Amino acid sequence: MRQVRHGRLIAVLPLLLLGPLAGCGGDEEPRAAMTVRVLVRDINIRPEGVECAGTGPYTYFHNKAGYRVVDGDGETLAEGELPPGKSVRTFEEDLEVPRIPTFCEFAVPVSVADRKAYRLIVDDRRPIPLTRDDSEGPALVAVVPS
Repeated sequence: MRQVRHGRLIAVLPLLLLGPLAGCGGDEEPRAAMTVRVLVRDINIRPEGVECAGTGPYTYFHNKAGYRVVDGDGETLAEGELPPGKSVRTFEEDLEVPRIPTFCEFAVPVSVADRKAYRLIVDDRRPIPLTRDDSEGPALVAVVPS
């Protein structure tokens, strides 16, 4: 019986020791998982559903471009590199051709603290305002004007 108690104590000790290492100290702000969705309205002719990057004046939107999500005061909340974009149709009409007018949409998973305002900065360009949209799960959305 004593060995069983000792075995349980050994199993619990590593969990107790990991607590401080896992950041349970309460110093960090709570963060929420969201997706930053950016629709680059570049109106490019390409197949729907393929990997894409921004075209024309939006070539800085591409796989591996650096991004930051900042709050209204400019504090960085998340940063990384953009994943590949995915082409989405610009309108619902079926043109019955393999290549159609599309936009390039990027979906970037982030974890951010709750703020009143968020902005996206890609490739150190002008910040783009993000708006909340919880219709398809927690998301911050930007539409880049064409």
